[in-house]
Amino acid sequence: MKDSIVKEGKTLAIISYLTFIGMILAIIMNLEKRNPFTAFHIRQMLGLMILLIFSNLVEQYVNSLLGTAFWIVTFACWLFGLYYAIKEEYKLIPVLGEKFQEWFKTIN
Repeated sequence: MKDSIVKEGKTLAIISYLTFIGMILAIIMNLEKRNPFTAFHIRQMLGLMILLIFSNLVEQYVNSLLGTAFWIVTFACWLFGLYYAIKEEYKLIPVLGEKFQEWFKTIN
């Protein structure tokens, strides 16, 4: 049963990592199915989007080098999330992944 849930949600989970539009598309398409695997990765990607905005703000208003470092960390986390969506695994993004799940728990 669990295997079929993951296999059904894999495509939308991967789509959620492909740009902001992909995330919105995955959210809309998952409204009807409510696949938990897809929802898990959507929440992770939503958190990454917030980290991206944060890194851009830091780069612009605080310190360019620090903002670039945040961007690189965000990019590495994005690759991490995409990799585990492709591998069909529930794997939290390091450090903040658990918070993303908690903050965005209303996204099913």
